[in-house]
Amino acid sequence: MGDSAIKYLILVLLLPIALFSQSNFDAFLTPSDTLNKPRRNLIIISEAAIGTVTLIGLNQLWYANYPQSNFHTIDDNNEWLQMDKMGHVFTSYQLGKHGAQLLNWSGVGKKDQLIYGATLGFTFLTTVEVLDGFSQEWGFSWGDILANASGTGLYVGQELLWEEQRIALKFSFHQTKYTKERPDKLGKDFLEQILKDYNGQTYWLSANMHSFLKNKNIPKWLNVAVGYGADGMLSGVEDIDNQLLTNYRRQRQFYLSLDVNLSSIETNSKLLRSIFDVFNMIKVPLPTLEFGKKGCVFHLLYY
Repeated sequence: MGDSAIKYLILVLLLPIALFSQSNFDAFLTPSDTLNKPRRNLIIISEAAIGTVTLIGLNQLWYANYPQSNFHTIDDNNEWLQMDKMGHVFTSYQLGKHGAQLLNWSGVGKKDQLIYGATLGFTFLTTVEVLDGFSQEWGFSWGDILANASGTGLYVGQELLWEEQRIALKFSFHQTKYTKERPDKLGKDFLEQILKDYNGQTYWLSANMHSFLKNKNIPKWLNVAVGYGADGMLSGVEDIDNQLLTNYRRQRQFYLSLDVNLSSIETNSKLLRSIFDVFNMIKVPLPTLEFGKKGCVFHLLYY
């Protein structure tokens, strides 16, 4: 079969999908005005299935590699300059946000969205925390529970106060030199490093100026963001007896930057709007001021 014939065949096969995406995706993605039980049931079944599979996978692929113990708690609040706690806040906020939005899509009332949707992140992460409690390697951390509750509270509080998310919790990441020295702890490849290398993570509170000031001259997409990060960490806590781990100065870092609220970009496509809303969890790289032990440092583009 010639190249032109193959291209024609591919076009014929993809044409129905393209037509569906144009004509039906918007209708499918439009939130229901009243309770749509098939949608609601689909969400409940899907979330339950995904959550169960994820927890089973964690238990088999992660916790099974470490010895089990009786349930116990730990105090890890002084580790990683609290960057791990920021990760809990961020994850709880994002899972809660999308959990509530899914229920809104199915026509569930606002109260139930906040009770059963916005608490999705807190519920899931608390279950993981219980698994930690039975692992000898880790333990149940009340600090993590507080961080999970803070992320949920950030979403719910804004919905109750303003009925919108004027302040979004966002994330950015850049690779660092520290992973070469401790790849087992900070990640061997890029995906592992995103999760494990706290030196490269930054968490942002991104505030929408139009929502706060109600000024029509301010673009709806313009945000101002303040960020928190840390640097110089090769372990959870400083180990003064290990020369390798004390070669770097552990320090907190704070940031001030502009940002883009992708959810406010106007488009007639609900598919694009949904994609923008998902990617709105990522801070857009823009000029940034960094404040730390080095004083004030300007970055043309920081991510």
